[in-house]
Amino acid sequence: MQSVNYKIRLKTETDIRHKAFVKKVTDTSIIATIINQSACSACHAQGACTVTDFQEKEIEITSFSKIYSPGDEITVLFQESKGFTALFYGYILPFILILITLILTTAISGNELISGLLSLVILIPYYITLYFFRHLLKKVFKFEVEEMS
Repeated sequence: MQSVNYKIRLKTETDIRHKAFVKKVTDTSIIATIINQSACSACHAQGACTVTDFQEKEIEITSFSKIYSPGDEITVLFQESKGFTALFYGYILPFILILITLILTTAISGNELISGLLSLVILIPYYITLYFFRHLLKKVFKFEVEEMS
């Protein structure tokens, strides 16, 4: 019994939570808007900050049990481990691809200009591939609504 409680507590501690507002509701999903604020926009010098300190992000949530309507405030959950996976696919793997391409093409051709351009061009097929597999990535990176009892 103790191990079950530990697993439940561990799961809730590793979730990333954001306040969001329901923008649109369909039969199978909710479109929610998350408003990100920079740390300085909440301080006393808020008037000096620029508009870029606020960002609105729309996300699609497919797993929910309650009925929601536009304008409802909800808490969106995302597993922290999935965030690291997203970080890997979005930043770390492309950096590794650039670095390997740069090293290999410099060793083969000896031309730094071609090596640099080719290492940047390698990102085009990488991000196109991610775009074509976005439906599979949506299944991996699922957002959930925190249901209040």
